[in-house]
Amino acid sequence: MADQAGRSDPLRVWFRLMRLETRMRTSVAEGLRAIGLSVPQCDVLTTLTEKEGVSQQDLAKRLYVTKGNISGLIDRLVAAGLVERRAIAADKRQHAIYLTPAGRGAAEQAIACQRRFVARTIGRLPEEELSTLERLLIATRDLVRAPGE
Repeated sequence: MADQAGRSDPLRVWFRLMRLETRMRTSVAEGLRAIGLSVPQCDVLTTLTEKEGVSQQDLAKRLYVTKGNISGLIDRLVAAGLVERRAIAADKRQHAIYLTPAGRGAAEQAIACQRRFVARTIGRLPEEELSTLERLLIATRDLVRAPGE
């Protein structure tokens, strides 16, 4: 909604964006639960489809989580047979993370789940509106990344 001068309230837009993100994450989480994965597990598996053999530390950075969080998550994925740790030759204290065949299959199911969600939601936006949304998201991302206030 706009005020009397026709301007949108940035705080209201912020809250709408946050509620939308929560609703989208909840909806995707329900689909992932149906295939036996959590959102964080999905994040790890799908990230590994882009690049395997990364260290836990690099994976934590890519996913914006702490090393402690990623360690426990990898432990559970190893126990489930979805990923494996392999020693890094240059540093035996670190391990590279790889998908197992079962992990690759789970990642493919998770990606398909996400594609279905996108197809029934933002995928239905007209091309012009989708392009505008993408442009606005990139501009907002750049403002968030900008140093200072």
